[in-house]
Amino acid sequence: MKGPAMPYLREFGLCLLAYGLLLAGTIALLPQLEAPALRGAVVLMPMLPVVAMGWVVLRQLRRIDELQRRIQLEALAFAFAGTAVLSLGHGFLELVGLPRLSMFAVWPVMAILWIVGLRLATRRYR
Repeated sequence: MKGPAMPYLREFGLCLLAYGLLLAGTIALLPQLEAPALRGAVVLMPMLPVVAMGWVVLRQLRRIDELQRRIQLEALAFAFAGTAVLSLGHGFLELVGLPRLSMFAVWPVMAILWIVGLRLATRRYR
């Protein structure tokens, strides 16, 4: 793979690695901490690479050509709308007894829908 995708994949991969390392460190360290403020600071540490991932994605969107940007926009719109439908639908079903979902479930759903949206949009512009 060449072109603008290589720096993106490298940067994104480094962010994922940093996230995994900080998450593992947080999980290991948290039971040893008692001070609420320190626990709060430690538990939010994995968010630093998540913020960096957002920055990496935005930089990539600025690097790609107009057609690729349009494909990404359609994929993100699909993911945004799909996540809204699924999360709101689940929220209403919680009112009738469905178990509550953690907010941790939202991002993986959006990421999966983004991938599905990319496949659909890419196929459309072939």
